[in-house]
Order: sequence, then structure tokens, then C-alpha cells
Amino acid sequence: MRARIERAMTRAKYAAIGGSIGGAVGGLIGRNAASTAAGVGALVGATIGEKRGSVDAVLTRVTDEDARERLRPGK
Repeated sequence: MRARIERAMTRAKYAAIGGSIGGAVGGLIGRNAASTAAGVGALVGATIGEKRGSVDAVLTRVTDEDARERLRPGK
């Protein structure tokens, strides 16, 4: 359950960052562009948050397995 909450929080954090960056860039163009760019930025941010969370989990698992390999006698 904790992993699901952490993953959701990671997605939300990156979505908020992406939305704010998109809104700021779109705001330089116009009001309608700001809302559209904020939505697209939030979508991109959520996608990055999802991918980054899964990559971090895989990286942790690989480094843990590598550490166990080094501790294993006879190899």
C-alpha cells in the first residue's frame, strides 16, 4: 500500500511541476495557450513521474542484487 501511495505522490509532484512550467511558457503566448500548455505539461509530467518511479525501483533492485552477488562466497 505504501508503494502505491509513493508512486501516486511522485506522479502528482511531477504533474504539478510540468503543469506549472507549461502554464508559464504558454502564458507568454496567450491566455488560451497557457491553459492548453498547462494541461499538456501536466500530462507529460505525470508520464515522467510514472517512468522515473519505476526506473528508481528497478535500479534499487539491481543494486541490491549486485550487492548480494558480491557477498556470496565461492564466486
